[in-house]
Amino acid sequence: MGSFSLLPFLHCQEVKKQENRRPNILICIADDQSYPHTSFYGTTWISTPNFDRVAREGISFRNAYTPNAKCAPSRSALLTGRNPWQLEEAANHSPYFPSKFRTYAEVLAAHGYQTGFTGKGWAPGNPGSLDGKRRELLGPAFNRHQLAPPTPGISPIDYAANFREFMEDKESGQPFCFWVGGLEPHRPYTFGTGSELAGKHIKEIDTVYPFWPDADSVRQDLLDYAYEIEYFDKQLGKILTILEEAGELDNTLVIVTADNGMPFPRVKGYAYEDANHLPLAMMWKDGIHQPGRSYEPFVSFTDLAPTILELAGITPDASGMAEFEGHSLFPVFAGKKDPYHRAFMVIGKERNDVGRPRDQGYPIRGIIQDGFLYLRNFEPDRWPAGNPETGYLDTDGSPTKTMILNQRRQIGSSTFWDINFGKRPGEELYDLRQDRHCVHNLATDPAYSLRLRQLAAELGQELRREEDPRALGQGAVFDTYLFSNEKSRYFYDRYMAGVPVHAGWVNETDFEPTELSKP
Repeated sequence: MGSFSLLPFLHCQEVKKQENRRPNILICIADDQSYPHTSFYGTTWISTPNFDRVAREGISFRNAYTPNAKCAPSRSALLTGRNPWQLEEAANHSPYFPSKFRTYAEVLAAHGYQTGFTGKGWAPGNPGSLDGKRRELLGPAFNRHQLAPPTPGISPIDYAANFREFMEDKESGQPFCFWVGGLEPHRPYTFGTGSELAGKHIKEIDTVYPFWPDADSVRQDLLDYAYEIEYFDKQLGKILTILEEAGELDNTLVIVTADNGMPFPRVKGYAYEDANHLPLAMMWKDGIHQPGRSYEPFVSFTDLAPTILELAGITPDASGMAEFEGHSLFPVFAGKKDPYHRAFMVIGKERNDVGRPRDQGYPIRGIIQDGFLYLRNFEPDRWPAGNPETGYLDTDGSPTKTMILNQRRQIGSSTFWDINFGKRPGEELYDLRQDRHCVHNLATDPAYSLRLRQLAAELGQELRREEDPRALGQGAVFDTYLFSNEKSRYFYDRYMAGVPVHAGWVNETDFEPTELSKP
């Protein structure tokens, strides 16, 4: 897209009412939640009345995607309006944030907005320093208020109380931009809470994804995931109430989404439909025409930064930000035809987590167009989820992961292990209209050879236009960038040398004996 369209901001009738009072921005972002896991989108075993309210009283987006399904690179794209492979170190997980790229929150703060966040902001990584001070990519943190969480797996941060403190601290009449970063439904979960605390039953789940075993423990894992989504939705409800009590709800653009897909095998950290396709709803009572609409075309996380700056009346030249890859959604708010209607979505990944020799990444680029997903795996000889002997570190530990690994250990082979942890071919092609969960690879089917070549050509052309190092023969640079966490650097090599290391996001039983690491 590569452009930022400043629509006649002060010419919109709704915005004219606000000429002397710039709109506020509130972003509420869950941690690891896939589309369609809200009750609004029709998932019957999850209840999200507050997300549903935002969707009903605003716009629901049916095809919103992050370009990278991992926390830090996904959030980097949201903050800058650029794809991760356009952000140097920030393409990786747990990076140093490049000093050359500004965030929308930094720009808003420089133009009179009060900014801040609670919970999880841009993370994990090191934001670096600016003028001798640690950068605040989202503004100051408000995490002082704590509560007693219902389970040990849920964060003790009281998001609503911290937001209230922020609202009380800011100057009266000053516009604000605040980020509520939930740490739910990120793992770990307390097994059984979906049933014990929410009264759910495993039979409520209509189908289990076809790349996992349909077992009681997997269904319970899903219910525990649902419980944490519902917990965060309750916090969203409290925050909306605070806005209403302050008389600020009507003049606030409320954005509710998640950073990447669910923390289960073959989802979070991968590049399939369930990994990158996210819930997204926006409400702005003073500025969205015909609330209750559903928007079907593609929307990228790179669209949010240009939308926010246009909302604040800040031109691209005044922002000082690098050129946006995304485009503003203002025409969508106005109910007009979007002049930048996306014909496709480009997704991918570089180095997400450690666990391969020299902690190399598993580079992928992909394109979604006309109901098909095409993926190019640039290093198919590498293990996509991390090496078996270091615990498949790009997949969080879970009962579902444990069951898949145990099946292979018990019988010596497993189709579920193959599809979740086995090596991939250089190309993958899926018909999302019939195979939404990307199980049947059509890349070698002669009937789809023309489609594959068309998508590969379209992807290559787009990546070259975006000056992606991977498409320009310079992709090895992503493996040279340092991790911001010294303890994580070269985890694989230290582990294999017998140095005591810790990877708390996987279980001890996830580590395979070396002889089992062979395909």
